[in-house]
Order: sequence, then structure tokens, then C-alpha cells
Amino acid sequence: MSVKISAADVKKLRDMTGAGMMDCKKALTESGGDFDAAIEYLRKKGQKMSEKRADREAKEGAVIALTSANRNNGTVIRLSCETDFVAKTDSFVALAQSIAEIALKKLPETLEDLLALPYEGELTVGGKITEQTGVIGEKLEVAEYGKITTAAGEGQVLPYIHMGNRAGVLVALNLEGPDYIQAGKDVAMQVAAMKPIALNESSVSDDVIEKELRIGKEKAIEEGKPADLAEKIAKGRLNKFFKESTLMKQTFVKDSKQTVESYLKSINKDLTVTAFKHVKLG
Repeated sequence: MSVKISAADVKKLRDMTGAGMMDCKKALTESGGDFDAAIEYLRKKGQKMSEKRADREAKEGAVIALTSANRNNGTVIRLSCETDFVAKTDSFVALAQSIAEIALKKLPETLEDLLALPYEGELTVGGKITEQTGVIGEKLEVAEYGKITTAAGEGQVLPYIHMGNRAGVLVALNLEGPDYIQAGKDVAMQVAAMKPIALNESSVSDDVIEKELRIGKEKAIEEGKPADLAEKIAKGRLNKFFKESTLMKQTFVKDSKQTVESYLKSINKDLTVTAFKHVKLG
């Protein structure tokens, strides 16, 4: 005997899961009106959808950067999907926001740890992603996660979200207090705009330095320079690379007469950046 599924029941399941009306009606019908069984049905559908779309590219999405009320901790996540249409929906951005909030509250060490955290009821963050894959019909994944933490009295973390959730930045300053909040936001905007690869020269890996020196030398030799002069030219080009690619040496985007380092010192001679995280779509 078939169970009659009311429009109110369908709406209730939709409110609970976010799934489409037709999917909710089918889930309730298949489960004989049992809501728990209907939710399980939708989750299994999400698992199948997730497996089916695993090889799809998910380059769109939303990046959320958050900091705690005391500004001692910050997290940034990238929730990816397949299309810009889905990325711009309120429900997708809200999902990304909720995951970022869980990350900020629990401060997991790795992305895998984040996915294993409880989301709601018995559902983990990873389980929620699978569920919503079925609801939305696209590949979804938390593609990136980062955090910065500072101890009380040892600095503060400031966030910045760029261009409609297409990039997010966290910047840690060594000094606390409201006097430095704008400076932190300015530097976070700098990171989003200029995409530095490291904080300063000492933060650049040996592999990158060796690569830049090799490229600089090869280019100089191709230009007809002798080997000994090519070495000097390569070092000069490496210094230019540091100025363009390390945050503290970059020209400050709001005042081209200053570097980021000199801008911070103009506010307080001891003010500096201790760390940054930059997460973007793509």
C-alpha cells in the first residue's frame, strides 16, 4: 500500500536537507514517508553523485576567511564547485561560511581533520559535502584550508575577502590592538592584489632561489653575456625577484613611494607581519 506524501511533508524535508522538491518527494515515496530513511536516501544519492563526478574539474566556488573575536586566530577555506552559477548562490556561500566557522571554532591541523569534524547530528563536514553534491548536482569539495594562530599578547590576525569570495587572505601582525587593524587589512589587500610567494627573502625556499638564479644566468648567456658576468646579472635579477615576489619588499599598492615594510614602520617602528595565508579560486 502506497503512502500518501503531502506537500507539507515534502517542504519539511526540503527545509531539512536543501534538496529539490521532486527529489524530496521521491525520497519520501521510496522510504514510505519515513523522514530518517528519506534523508538517508538523499545522502546515498549524494554519494553516488560524488563518485560519478569525481573526475570533474571544480575551479569555481567561494573562499571564506574568518578571525576570532579576539583576533588571535584565523581560518580560511575554499569550497569548490563546477560552475560560477552555483558558486554565487546564497545557499552555497552559506555552506562555505558554516564550514569556515567550524574550522575557526575547532582549529583542526589539516584539511583531513576538518573534513572529519562534526557538522550536524551524525554528519561530518565531509559527509555534508557529499550530501550537498547530491542536492546541487555538481562536484563539491573543500579544496583548501589554512589557519594562523597567535597567543594572547603576541599579535593579531586580520582577514580580507576579495572580489565576491574569489580569494581570501589572513595576515598576522606582531602587535595587538585597534590601532593596527587598518594596517593589517591594507596588507591583506596587498597580498590579494600582488600575490607574494613568501613573507621575506629568508622565507623563500632554496629550490626557488636556485631556479631563479639558473633562469637568470641562462637568459643572460642567451643575450650574449660571458659566464662570469652572467652570474652577477643573475644575482641582480634575483634581487628584483625578491622585491616583486616577497611581501615585505613589495611596493605598497596604496603608496608607490613605500614598500610594505616601510609602510608598517611608518605606523609603528616595531610593526611587522609574522605570517600570511592566501587562498584563491582556480
